[in-house]
Amino acid sequence: MNIIIVDDDAFVSASLKIILESYSDITVLATGANGHDAISLYDTYIPDVLLMDIRMEGMDGLTASKEIITGHSDAKILLLTTFADDDYIIKAIRTGAKGYILKQDFETVASAITAVHNGQTVFGNEIMNKIPTLLQAEDRFDYPSYNLTEKEFELIRLIADGLNNKEIAEQLFLSEGTVRNYLSNILMKLDLRDRTQVACFYYKNLL
Repeated sequence: MNIIIVDDDAFVSASLKIILESYSDITVLATGANGHDAISLYDTYIPDVLLMDIRMEGMDGLTASKEIITGHSDAKILLLTTFADDDYIIKAIRTGAKGYILKQDFETVASAITAVHNGQTVFGNEIMNKIPTLLQAEDRFDYPSYNLTEKEFELIRLIADGLNNKEIAEQLFLSEGTVRNYLSNILMKLDLRDRTQVACFYYKNLL
């Protein structure tokens, strides 16, 4: 698994590089110091995962994430920060980042990178506990105008609960193929990109 580390603290970058390269399946391709570096390095290397700080001089990690995801819709970005800032969490979710963990949880960084690489969305426990409250505070949306069926609503709820297609199929007594079809319809109706955005949509608008 090839990754890039971007952090304006050279000591943090070097420490993370040493820690992560102790794992046989992780290779650090390059390190950068700000959002401009992140964009340039991503375009050059197309890593499996970009591990990036949020607060950086020149260009912050959220702005860089938005730029990268605009050009690479399948980019997997894991944000690493010292701050469990409410505004940062909302912006990270809306930007399409695949995870947001705190630097003090350094012992979970390797497993978080692996999870993101495998298509999962990762938020530290402290952050995960905040998400429903933060997103409920946003203006609610008239979801019936999106023509969602009762079954689609139920599937959205299960996605938000973290269930995969197989688990959803078992719970709703459907085939995995049918679940995939429902998910495709939901993404089209809501103009969303992936499961992460479906979960965020649920917490923001439907909970």
